[in-house]
Amino acid sequence: MRPGRIRHTVAFTLEHEPGATAERDFLAAAQELSAIPGVEAFELLAEVSPKNDYRFGISMEFADRDAYERYNGHPEHLRFVQERWVPEVRDFLELDYALRSDS
Repeated sequence: MRPGRIRHTVAFTLEHEPGATAERDFLAAAQELSAIPGVEAFELLAEVSPKNDYRFGISMEFADRDAYERYNGHPEHLRFVQERWVPEVRDFLELDYALRSDS
């Protein structure tokens, strides 16, 4: 990752049963976030470790803080959060990273 970039990550577990149609529908809707302008290096991930209870992850990068803020306020992101994330996500952990300035 280059200086100035932001990596936005979230680990989460859904309310849905594993493999259910509702789970697949949610993940398909989450994948659509990759089309929002400014989103780069989008990945939809499956947890493979038994060390935590999260089942999925999303990772994406932004060129800079302005691109990250535009994504956060984008109507499609806000719609996804209200219509899908809030009612369907049981638990999550969000982490946003930048390179340390002394790296």
